Amino acid sequence: MLIRDATAADIPALTAIYAHHVLHGTGTFEEVPPTEAEMTERLARVQERGWAWLVAEAPDGTLLGYAYYTQFLERSGYRHCAENAIYVRDDVRGQGVGKALVQALLDRATAAGFRQMLAVIGDAENVGSIGLHVSLGFRQAGVLKAVGLKFGAWVDVMLMQHSLGEGDRSLPD
Repeated sequence: MLIRDATAADIPALTAIYAHHVLHGTGTFEEVPPTEAEMTERLARVQERGWAWLVAEAPDGTLLGYAYYTQFLERSGYRHCAENAIYVRDDVRGQGVGKALVQALLDRATAAGFRQMLAVIGDAENVGSIGLHVSLGFRQAGVLKAVGLKFGAWVDVMLMQHSLGEGDRSLPD
């Protein structure tokens, strides 16, 4: 498996992977899958800001999943805090794809000077995503109760956090 930066050529696969999660899962609270044009815009926004959008590619060239990070919130005071997002093809979940992607995000965000990474996990009962993040050193930071509504039910969100580099032991330059 190769972890690499996403390109425009990946848009159809990215769109298909995400559409499955939108239509069948609670890891995202979107209810209508975005078009390829919208995914192209999303990819461009992330990459234009110097943030990472990575894909996991199988030896045969097919995409297995993707992950990216953005600044947690737009306000300048959050400029050292990243938030990750990860989506893996349903047929390869549990095979290490997600873990490889998140580890690569941690490395890239640290190199970019971020001090914290958050995982905002849609569905606080998503044991796969929570376990993946715990295995990489994330800790549970809290649960937001009933903040999402999907498939006719309220959904909790799990917040997880991982210090990067110096974390809060020093102030950034």
